Amino acid sequence: MTTFFTGKALPRRTLLKGVGASLALPFLDSMFPAFGLRGQSAPSPVHRFQTFYVPNGMAMEYWSPTSEGRDFGLTPILEPLEPFRDQMLVLSGIRANWVQIHAGASGSFLTGIPQGGRTETEIVADVSMDQLLAREFGRETQLASLELSMDASANAGACSSNLSCVYTHTLSWRGPTQPLPTEYNPRAVFERLFGDAGSTDRAVREVRLRQQQSILDSVTDKIGALSRQIGAQDQIKVEQYTEAIRDVERRIQRAEEQIDMELPSLEQPEGAPAVFEDHLELMFDLKILALQTDLTRVISFMIGKEQSPRPYPQIDVPDAHHPLSHHNNQPELVQRMSRINRYHTQLFSQYLAKLREIPDVDGTLLDNMTILYGSGISNSTRHSGQNLPLLVMGGGAGTLRGGQHLAYADEPGMANLLVTLMDKMGVPVDRIGASTGALQIDTLPGI
Repeated sequence: MTTFFTGKALPRRTLLKGVGASLALPFLDSMFPAFGLRGQSAPSPVHRFQTFYVPNGMAMEYWSPTSEGRDFGLTPILEPLEPFRDQMLVLSGIRANWVQIHAGASGSFLTGIPQGGRTETEIVADVSMDQLLAREFGRETQLASLELSMDASANAGACSSNLSCVYTHTLSWRGPTQPLPTEYNPRAVFERLFGDAGSTDRAVREVRLRQQQSILDSVTDKIGALSRQIGAQDQIKVEQYTEAIRDVERRIQRAEEQIDMELPSLEQPEGAPAVFEDHLELMFDLKILALQTDLTRVISFMIGKEQSPRPYPQIDVPDAHHPLSHHNNQPELVQRMSRINRYHTQLFSQYLAKLREIPDVDGTLLDNMTILYGSGISNSTRHSGQNLPLLVMGGGAGTLRGGQHLAYADEPGMANLLVTLMDKMGVPVDRIGASTGALQIDTLPGI
């Protein structure tokens, strides 16, 4: 087996290859052992981007801060994010570019298009922001991007306004007629990250399952050899990392053992736990493994598709989410809707905490990420595209100044925010969708 270690430092993109496995390593001190000496410069942080999409709009009365600037108060939905206030930008006054009930909400969220298809079979949008980044960052990573969801992808049929289901089931478009399907099966994601050549072929996965082999088994000797070449602190990092991989694999295997059991939801994917939170945590951990090893720098994630009917009895909201979102502004129903919205930010907060625990160059993974959180609908009972509920989270690798609520009086389009974020990511573009310029997201005049 070819060794990848040369000189005194490990290459940043060290891979441990085995039969059917390709294991990338997280950031280790041994990769940059002596920067500042012999003319070497300090390593630059890698800037990563993720979208975290929530469906069916928001109970805006429980979302929107009443004051602007740095002294804004956290509302009931935003309260779970208090530990991350200093890396949070709340953006108000931004409108959707395509207002077409649910199809336009997710269909334009990352594309900024003013109009999509008009029939079930007419599928047209534009290149989405994440895929513009993927074109650039994909030159440096094994995977250009990951498109993930908690729901099965639909590539045919009509879902919203008699338009194609692709608009409600994905955020990502490689081209005007190339929507990218999302993956909701943790096993498929795991094999794509760590299986040789990124194969997600079902037959390949079934062979591995029958053999009851861990994907780490074929690289055990490589891990042992690596441990003899690195320092004590890096050994601890590698042990923690590989144990995290084994833990994820065990949890996936436990879920797959239940495949033949009768599950309460027909939407549960093969390889996904029956419990929503268990499935979600697996997806969180898979994303973190991909990010910390620099397998990809671009992820789009939908905690639910638009029109998601998922109920939340675990928080005493047994109502299906989508019907509840049509609350006709009845206070009791709006309050119940807000509990779903708050639960989503609680789950998001758990993900942010995981990111903050992972060391990275000049800080943590969270410090070196820009995360766009929000929905393509505000008042859900009216399918309103005005004043979208939006957050920009993370340190942005030093490019973001958090701890602010910025309200835009001129109601710029969402596409303008996408152009702005592209600039922050170091990949400036002239236009995305229906953009007319960039926004100021550091500090507004007068704040």
